[in-house]
Amino acid sequence: MRRRILGGTGIEVSEYTLGAMMFGAWGNRDHDESVRMIHTALDAGINFVDTADIYSDGESEVIVGKALKGRRDDVVLATKGHFYGLGGSGSNSRRWLTKALDASLRRLGVDHVDLYQVHRPDHTTDIDETLSALSDFVRAGKVRAIGSSVFPAEQIVEAQWVAERRGHVRFRTEQPPYSILNRGIEAHVLPTAQRYGMGVLTWGPLSSGWLSGRYSTASDVDLQAGRVALQNHKFDPALPGNAAKLAATNELKKVAADLGRPLTHLALAFVRSHPAVTSAIIGPRTPERLADLLAGADLVLDDDVLDRIDEIVPPGVDLNAVDPDYTPPALADKSLRRR
Repeated sequence: MRRRILGGTGIEVSEYTLGAMMFGAWGNRDHDESVRMIHTALDAGINFVDTADIYSDGESEVIVGKALKGRRDDVVLATKGHFYGLGGSGSNSRRWLTKALDASLRRLGVDHVDLYQVHRPDHTTDIDETLSALSDFVRAGKVRAIGSSVFPAEQIVEAQWVAERRGHVRFRTEQPPYSILNRGIEAHVLPTAQRYGMGVLTWGPLSSGWLSGRYSTASDVDLQAGRVALQNHKFDPALPGNAAKLAATNELKKVAADLGRPLTHLALAFVRSHPAVTSAIIGPRTPERLADLLAGADLVLDDDVLDRIDEIVPPGVDLNAVDPDYTPPALADKSLRRR
């Protein structure tokens, strides 16, 4: 497993990050099997594990903590704070992040994390307060580096400027969604992260399962089951954006077949090919899926293959505009655009 430096921190991280969202009630409820999966990933050369306090309401962090006992020094450990709960509300205030971080450390059973990220932007809290609190976490030894997640390019810039002018620790990483079907961040977010020397940890390389290979026709999408039922807007093939994803997926399967590889390997190799990307987060639910993703770590795409992908999904395009999981408040809240 190749390694890269994380955003100028000097910390070496693997090209794959093991994402822990599917460990616990949201995915795999078997703690022992989840721990074994984490150990399998570490034994395969992954040294970077990313979780969050919201994942399975903290259960994911508990599982990760169990798995890292005796192996903590070998792992770059990341978690996130922001959300109050599943309702979608959250805060990046000093008061809330202090409470959230302390709770995460207790669940993980550690005295510090290597990377602490704010899980979403918060338009109600001045970024100066957020960075001030995060800087104090670093100075207290609870956090080694800080990062953002799903920040638009303009908010990344603002955070960098505020950190410089106010003497705060600056965001060293950004964690955006990125896949062949969701390329919107190529336009502004990735170039901005590169400009500021930030590491980029991308999530959703399989586009919520669209690039897992399981969908070929509209009838393959069961809108009554699991995540598909909860996120109808991302899966309903009657919606134009999702119909476009289905059509693109079938074309991408041909590209993968020509390489003699499954679609999952093509999807992960594409994400890793962008020079701004430090590490791609994989979030397997089962040992079988983990084994498949690990088997694709050696694939490197040449220019001809990347050109074929560009023809199927143009650079900078999100086939379904609602996929990225963040809508700016100015668009989501009509009271912010009406007097």
